[in-house]
Amino acid sequence: MPTYDERLRELEEQLRHDDPGFAEAMSGGTPRPPREYRRRSAWLWLVAGLAVLGIGIAAGHGLLIATGLVVTGAAAHLFDPQRGRQHGRNIPSTR
Repeated sequence: MPTYDERLRELEEQLRHDDPGFAEAMSGGTPRPPREYRRRSAWLWLVAGLAVLGIGIAAGHGLLIATGLVVTGAAAHLFDPQRGRQHGRNIPSTR
């Protein structure tokens, strides 16, 4: 049976394998959110989708409106903290 220290070492190695940037930040004493909770790309896609949607409405162009709606909807999906469950990864709840 593994000892407590061995289990901690295994957990640390798994964390370092899954998200090396988060593990480095934790060991350096400046923690940052795990990868699952970083939303920078989601915000960029949301802004781009809304911009295309606005341009499409202003120009009265149906294809731009449809593209803006699709990109905005896809970006909104990126904000879901449980989206990793669909791919078999266990992401803890934010509640």
